[in-house]
Amino acid sequence: MTLEGRCVVLTGGSSGIGRAIAKRCAGAGADVLISYRRNRRGADDTARELATTGRRVEVLQVDIAREEDVATLAREARARFGRVDVWINNAGADILTGDATRLTLLQKLDLLLAVDVRGTVLASWAAAGLMREQGRPGVIINMSWDHVNLGMAGENPVLYSAAKGAVMSFSKSFAREVAPDIRVNVLAPGFVETAFGEGADAAFRKKVVDLTPLKRWGAPEDIAGAALFLASDDAKFITGQMIRVNGGVV
Repeated sequence: MTLEGRCVVLTGGSSGIGRAIAKRCAGAGADVLISYRRNRRGADDTARELATTGRRVEVLQVDIAREEDVATLAREARARFGRVDVWINNAGADILTGDATRLTLLQKLDLLLAVDVRGTVLASWAAAGLMREQGRPGVIINMSWDHVNLGMAGENPVLYSAAKGAVMSFSKSFAREVAPDIRVNVLAPGFVETAFGEGADAAFRKKVVDLTPLKRWGAPEDIAGAALFLASDDAKFITGQMIRVNGGVV
């Protein structure tokens, strides 16, 4: 699979899944603009890693919940690269680690709706606008969650269901809205070794392995491989679909 000569915008590229996707895209021949909200050091580390591929890498601070920031991201992408071929909405609110664990239920909900839902919609609109103005095909990839159809009990899973279910539904409708020139698909990760997984206790980690037919946690690179596929011409007849990358849990 190749993205040779293409330009990719990736939100939330400072760590974890976002960093892995950025590396995979650059390794496949794409120039990459990564955005971050607070983790500048992580974004710079990602950029340094990508520089070893010989591709052009740009970094921009953006809060995708803010309409003006999304407009800036789109404007800067065009100014720096001249065009955008692939736009990946990976940025999402963290309600599971660090200071976020002390938020109230309503604060968590508001954060997820602002970043994961509003941010994804705003960025998808911006991406489609750019691609239509360019007059060339484009790809948008959004991020949902593997349990949105099945459901999962618990305070945080209920909140994620509301936000990530909205992302899935929006993306399916938006795929019809912008076809045939723009493809819109969704990735739905399961349990992945990001900050949450790395910080989980041994009993929970074992429970996840026991529940997973492939008997391991996912790695960010697993999601990155699926993202590269959807971004590439190998997926040129795929739109409006959600791919669960979860080892078979759902």
